[in-house]
Amino acid sequence: MSQVLESRTYRREECAVFRKTNEAYGGLSNMAPGFPVRINGVLILTVEALYQACRFPHMPEVHRRILEQHSPMTAKMVGKPYRADSRPDWDRVRVKIMRWCLRLKLLMHRSSFGDLLLSTGDRPIVEDSRKDDFWGALQVGSETLVGGNVLGRLLMELREEIKSGSELRFL
Repeated sequence: MSQVLESRTYRREECAVFRKTNEAYGGLSNMAPGFPVRINGVLILTVEALYQACRFPHMPEVHRRILEQHSPMTAKMVGKPYRADSRPDWDRVRVKIMRWCLRLKLLMHRSSFGDLLLSTGDRPIVEDSRKDDFWGALQVGSETLVGGNVLGRLLMELREEIKSGSELRFL
């Protein structure tokens, strides 16, 4: 998936939309609790914390502080003051890293996360964001969402892998 994405327009009523983690499709969010992952014996409570930590492999103290947070939003905020020091290739690799994080989430939670993805049917999956039109889409009018929706597109890609019978056994 290219880093320069054309904006897409979605009609809310035709989509599986999520914004808050306690809503019907909220488990699709990186902020959703209940989907911890384990890498090399290290328990990470949310894929948001994992994704944010991947910005700073060259800053072990920041990396560690992000991963030890219980709240995904706190994990994101711990890294915020250091964003200018993100790994030099961050803009080029961030979509690949997000894809990897989501695949790990599915690998660790095949039943619950996989079933949630499948429950969206063939509808577009859209993250309704207040301010991020790269990962999500912004509300325009009462029933339209516009944005790159990269997170939603990665989730749809993963959903298609499940539907095709591709078994994810390792990463």
